[in-house]
Amino acid sequence: MINILYIKSIHIIFVVTWFSGLFYIVRLFIYHIEANDQAEKTRSILQSQYKIMSKRLWYIITWPSAIIVGVSAMFLLIDRPEYLSELWMQLKLGFVALLYLYHFTCQLIFKRLQNDMPIISAHKMRLWNEVTTLLLFAIVFLVVLRSSVSWVYGTLGLLGISIVIMVAVKLYKRHRNKN
Repeated sequence: MINILYIKSIHIIFVVTWFSGLFYIVRLFIYHIEANDQAEKTRSILQSQYKIMSKRLWYIITWPSAIIVGVSAMFLLIDRPEYLSELWMQLKLGFVALLYLYHFTCQLIFKRLQNDMPIISAHKMRLWNEVTTLLLFAIVFLVVLRSSVSWVYGTLGLLGISIVIMVAVKLYKRHRNKN
């Protein structure tokens, strides 16, 4: 029988690579969309390169990581089924479900961009990218804190981080528009 610590290690490693892939794929989406503002020759070269980079990242790193995270999580829950009755785990699994929904939505965006049919502006895509950040914060704090008293502070902190991110994106957009 495999030691559960090996499975937990695999789970953590692939959570990191999955989040890395999600963060970077949306950056590539942004660059791909912004390439529409370039002259035809430049646009064609950039978008071709972004398609290749996105495809490799998506299918070689991000999708396999998402699958390995799900499989390893099942093994971990089989080892500790009592976690399923705990509120922190139920909430964590809810956020993980949102993360998979985010992933599937990125798949749709990926397919649209591969077919040269962007559906969202670069600015909105920057905001979309921050959803991953919020989910990362929520999941990590839930796993580490687990306490109901900490939930109040965690929720307020998540709300505060959301506001800071929104303000930062607005300021960045204003700065870009000046230049």
